[in-house]
Amino acid sequence: MKYRLQTSHRRWPRRVLWVIVVLVVLLTAATFTIRKAYTMNLQPVSSSQESKNLTISTGSSVNQIAKQLKDAGLIRSAWAFEWYVSSKEVRSALQAGTYSLRPSQDVQQIVAQLTHGKIATDLVTITPGQRLDQVRDTFIKSGFSASSVDAALNPAQYADNPALVDKPASASLEGYLYPDSFEKTASTNPQSIIEESLNEMQQHLTPSIRTAFAKEGLSTYQGITLASIVEQEVSKPTDRAQAAQVFLKRLSVNMALGSDVTAYYGSILAGKTPSIHYDTPYNTLLHTGLPPGPISNVSDSSLDAVANPAPTDWLYFVAGDDGTTHFSKTLEEHEALTQQYCHKLCSASSP
Repeated sequence: MKYRLQTSHRRWPRRVLWVIVVLVVLLTAATFTIRKAYTMNLQPVSSSQESKNLTISTGSSVNQIAKQLKDAGLIRSAWAFEWYVSSKEVRSALQAGTYSLRPSQDVQQIVAQLTHGKIATDLVTITPGQRLDQVRDTFIKSGFSASSVDAALNPAQYADNPALVDKPASASLEGYLYPDSFEKTASTNPQSIIEESLNEMQQHLTPSIRTAFAKEGLSTYQGITLASIVEQEVSKPTDRAQAAQVFLKRLSVNMALGSDVTAYYGSILAGKTPSIHYDTPYNTLLHTGLPPGPISNVSDSSLDAVANPAPTDWLYFVAGDDGTTHFSKTLEEHEALTQQYCHKLCSASSP
């Protein structure tokens, strides 16, 4: 008798097979759906280019950052953001700071900005020839409160700054804020910008400049004062050394500087309409010698012009309508040049 070895084949019930197939299909569909949702939620919220400042505090978790971004309308989904950060292994690279972000950025771009610390900055620009009250307005327009700006403009806060070593104790910061553009973030205060500006001024008040002022018979404060007049009177830096020579010669012969811009400054300081006729100590059309102090900030070319005046012998100058400065030795020559070149800008009291 022959015996056949029979192998037992276990068959899955048809119902179980269908369940497995359905589960696989559902799992595949779910994976596809989740992946599609994830990809979609990485896209920009909108096409808006409007910037929004978002401050991430030190120690913020990814969950907290995701919530901030979602609440600010900068991302579509908090979970998609967290998933992306985890998948790219950049959790520890996210940096605190204030960021300027737009709804038109996708998650990849936002994360790149947050991990590279590209914090939001604005520029506060102090322009050459600005008066101190104009600098104050610039700061306020840049988003600082009036009270914080006024506090920052108190020179007592910078008593140890070397730029102010020659400043009279009662004088303001007029003339000492060097013109430049300074970065401003959400954490910047106006005092720090003032400090930076004073530090720049110190870099330009070199020992050689101070020594040159002294050789002209000027203190550093007087040198800055005269430089501020040159800054206002002459637009072309190449003409400033000759203008400085004119003013220095007038001082040496006790002749009035005859500067309209000093008269304007005095009337503005008194709260009046700018006028060459209003009598203040700053009106060098009416009073001889230098005014009490600077009338604006100064640039390097004006400081250098006063420190190194041109080897000329002019006594008058007039700025023409085209911006060119015309110099002369006599009043007759000056009047003729005024008649010829200056119609819109000039008054009879120009130097």
